[in-house]
Amino acid sequence: MHTEIPFSIPELSSMKRYPEKLYYRGDLGLLHRPKISIVGTRRPNPYTRAITFELSKKLAFSGMIIVSGAAAGVDAIAHQGAGAENTIAVLPSGIDVRYPNANAKLIQAIEQEGLTLTQFDPGFIAREWSFVVRNEIVVALGDALIVAEADIGSGSMRSVEYALEMGKPIYVLPHRLRESAATRQLLADGKATAIDDLDMFVARMSQKGKNAIDDTPFIAYCRNNPTYDEVVVKFPSEIFEAELSGLIEVKNGRVSVV
Repeated sequence: MHTEIPFSIPELSSMKRYPEKLYYRGDLGLLHRPKISIVGTRRPNPYTRAITFELSKKLAFSGMIIVSGAAAGVDAIAHQGAGAENTIAVLPSGIDVRYPNANAKLIQAIEQEGLTLTQFDPGFIAREWSFVVRNEIVVALGDALIVAEADIGSGSMRSVEYALEMGKPIYVLPHRLRESAATRQLLADGKATAIDDLDMFVARMSQKGKNAIDDTPFIAYCRNNPTYDEVVVKFPSEIFEAELSGLIEVKNGRVSVV
C-alpha cells in the first residue's frame, strides 16, 4: 500500500523546500511525539556501536522517538536500540523498496511497529543524491541531531550542515585521538556539544527524564539552597555534572535548581 501523509508536518517547515509528497507505512502518531535524530558512519567502531545502542535505548525508554535513515552502521544500531516501535526510519528510496537489503527485516519491523516515510515515489531505487535528500528530512524531524561517529567529508557531515542551517543543536560522542575526525573537529570549532554523561543527557532531552531527575536525592537536597561546600561533601560526583549540564547554578556560594 502506498499511502501519502494527509497532513503537514510542522518540523519539516525548516527545510529549504517542503516535500511535494510524503509516503508512509506505520504509525503516524510517532510524528507527534518528541524526536531526536541520530546519524553516523556505516562502519562504526565497537565503542560507537555500544554507546549508540545504549543511548538510543535510554532515550526511547524516556519517551523520545529516534529518527534515522535505516542505513547500515549507526543508523541501524540506533533503530535497534530504540526498538522498532520507538523509531522513525526515513528512506532514500520508494516506500516499497527496503534499502539496504541487509536491513530489510529491520525496516519491515519498523513498518509494522514504528514508522517509515519517504518523499520518493513508489518503486524508486536509491541513488547517491537521494541519500543527501533523505538526510535533510532526518535532521528536520528531530529536536536535535546526534552524530555518533563521522569522518571529514562524509554524508553525516552534510547532515550537520543541514542542522546548522536549521539552528538545531548538535551533539557528538567523545572520541579518542585519530578516531571520528569530523566530530572532534565539530567540538574544536564549537559547533557541537559532547555527550559526556548519557543519563544526564537523556534527562535533559526528555520530559520524562526531567521529571525523573526532580525526584533524585541530589535535586531534593539542592532545592533547600545549601552552600556549595555542603553539596560537595554530600554529593561530590553529582554536583560537577549537574553544574556543567545546567541543572543547577551557584550564586553567592549557594546552590539552587535551575
